[in-house]
Amino acid sequence: MSALAEMTTRPAAAERLTSWRLLMKNRLAAAGFFLLLAIALLILLVPLLPLPDPDATAPAKRLQPVVTAGHLLGTDQLGRDILSRLLWGTRVSLALGFTATLIAAVIGSTIGIVAGYAGGRADNLMMRAVDMLMAFPYLLLALAIVAALGPGLMNALYAIAVVNIPFFARNVRGVTLGLAHAEFIDAARLSGKGQLSIVLTEVLPNVLPVIVITISTTAGWMILETAGLSFLGLGAQPPQADLGSMLGEGRAQLFTAPHVSIVPGATIFLIVISLNLLGDGIRDVLDPRLRSGTLARPGPMTAIAKDRQAPANSAPDAALAIKGLETGFTGGDSFVPAVNGVSLQLRRGECLGLVGESGSGKSVTALSIMGLVASPPGLIRNGAIYLDGEDVLSMPEAKLSSCRGARVAYVFQDPLMSLHPLLPVGRQVEEAVAAHQPIGAPERRKRAIALLEKVGIPDAHTRAAHYPHQFSGGQRQRVGIAIALANDPDIIIADEPTTALDVTVQAHILDLLRGLQRERGMALLFITHDFGVVSELCDRIAVMKDGEIVETGETRRVLSHPQHAYTKRLIACVPELGTGADFLDRVSGLFAARQREGSA
Repeated sequence: MSALAEMTTRPAAAERLTSWRLLMKNRLAAAGFFLLLAIALLILLVPLLPLPDPDATAPAKRLQPVVTAGHLLGTDQLGRDILSRLLWGTRVSLALGFTATLIAAVIGSTIGIVAGYAGGRADNLMMRAVDMLMAFPYLLLALAIVAALGPGLMNALYAIAVVNIPFFARNVRGVTLGLAHAEFIDAARLSGKGQLSIVLTEVLPNVLPVIVITISTTAGWMILETAGLSFLGLGAQPPQADLGSMLGEGRAQLFTAPHVSIVPGATIFLIVISLNLLGDGIRDVLDPRLRSGTLARPGPMTAIAKDRQAPANSAPDAALAIKGLETGFTGGDSFVPAVNGVSLQLRRGECLGLVGESGSGKSVTALSIMGLVASPPGLIRNGAIYLDGEDVLSMPEAKLSSCRGARVAYVFQDPLMSLHPLLPVGRQVEEAVAAHQPIGAPERRKRAIALLEKVGIPDAHTRAAHYPHQFSGGQRQRVGIAIALANDPDIIIADEPTTALDVTVQAHILDLLRGLQRERGMALLFITHDFGVVSELCDRIAVMKDGEIVETGETRRVLSHPQHAYTKRLIACVPELGTGADFLDRVSGLFAARQREGSA
C-alpha cells in the first residue's frame, strides 16, 4: 500500500537519454555517423568485392569516363580502375589517419597528464618542449620530418603524429592542472593511494572525455594532413594508392578528365566532414547537461506549450495573479512537472511568503513568472500569469523583456553567482538603470550611488568602484537589492535572499526589505523555508509541497492554527528557546505520524 501511495504522490522520473538516442537526436551528427559507417563497411568488404587489380595498368583504356562498361568511375591516366584504387586508397588513408591520431593522443595525453599533475619543474620542462614544437607551422614541421626520414607512408604517419602531439598535450594539461589540487584528489592522497594509482583512478577518468572529444574532432584533419603529404609525393609511393596520391596524380588531367581528381577529392571531403559532424555529436553525448536535457544555449524565454490551457483571471485587482500554473522539464519524450496547478494572488503593497522545503517548486514558480526557466528543458504546459490583468505568457518577447527589471525585479539567492565578477558593482547598478531609462552616464552614476546608499552600503561613492569579491555576503545581497530597486518595480521577487547569511546579517536584510517595501508600496513575493522569517515579514503565507499549494492564509492564522499536516510539520521544525530535548521528541513524533499516514 505504501509503494502505491508513493507512486501516486510523486511524479515519474524523467527518462534518461541513452548515448545512442542523444547522438541520433543530433541530425548532423547522425548523418556523419551513417556516412562514415557506410564508408567503413565498404572498405572492410574491399577484399571480397569483384574489383580489378588497383595497380594493373592498361594504356589502351586510359582516361575512360565515368560509367564505362567494367569501370564504374572510369580509369586514370594509366588505365587503372579508379573505383578499385579509390576503395583500396581510402582503406590506406583511413588506417594511416586513425593510427596517427591514436599515437598523438596517447603520447600527447600522457605528457599533458604528467605535466599537469606533477607541476613545478617537470611541468615547465615538458611544456617548454611542447612550445618548441608549436613554434613551427605544423605542416612545415611535418614536411621537414618526412624530408629527414625519407618519403613513405610510415614516415608520413610519424610526421603527422609528432606535429599533433602538442595539441593533445596542451588540451589535457589544462584540464589536469585544474584537477591536480581538487578536493577529491587531496582526499585520495590522504587515503594513502600512490601517485600512479591517483593518476589512473582519479585523474584519467575525469580527463578521458576531453581526450575522446579531441580525438573525434581532430581525426578528420589528420586524415587531411596525411593526404596532403601524399599529394606532395611524400606519403604513398607508386604504385600504391591512397587518396592524397590519387589527387596528386589526377591534377594534371583536371581539364581533360576532371573525374580523375574530383572522385578522390570528393571522398576526402566526405570523410573529413562526416568525422567533424560525428565529433560534434560525440562531444554532446559526453556532456552530462545534454544527456539530462539541459542545453548550454537556452532560449530568451521559457518555452510555452502550443495547446496551453489559460484559466481566466479571477483577481483583476491583484498586482500578480498565477492561475493553474504547470511548469516542468522535458527529457527525451517525457515531461516531469515541477509545479502543478499552482494558483496565487499577490496584492499591491502586500508581502506574500511562499514556504516549502527544498525541491518543492518555489524557485521554479518564481522563475516562471517572467519566463526565466531555462528552455530547453523547461516548459510551461498550462496556466496563466496575470500582471496587472495582462497574461504574461501571451506577451511577445520584446514586451516581456521590457517588464523584466522594470515592473518585476528579482533578488536571487546567491549574489556572488548573480553579480558579474569582472564588473564593478556601481557599473552593474548603472546597467540596470540604463536598461529601462534613457539617461546620460553622469545621471546614471549618480542614481547608482544613491541606490547603494539607500540599501546601506557605507561610503557608496568609493565602494561603487569595487568588485563583488571585495564585498561580504550581506553587502553583496544589498547590491542585489539595489539592482532590483533600480527602476522602481511594482513587484519584487526575493528568492531565499538570506539563506547563506548569518543571523545578524539576515536580520539587517529583512529590515531593509521590510522598510523598502513599506516606503515604496511594492508587492513582495518572499520565498523561504524559514517560518521564523515569514512570521516577521509576511502578511500572508502560501505553503508549497511537491509542486502544489497545500495551504494559504493570513500569516497569524496559519501559524497559530495550521490546517494541513505538512504545514504543521514545517512549523514544528522551527526550534523554540527553552524546549530542549522536547523539540526533538516533537519533531520525531510528527514524522512518525507521517510515516503511518503513508503506510495507510
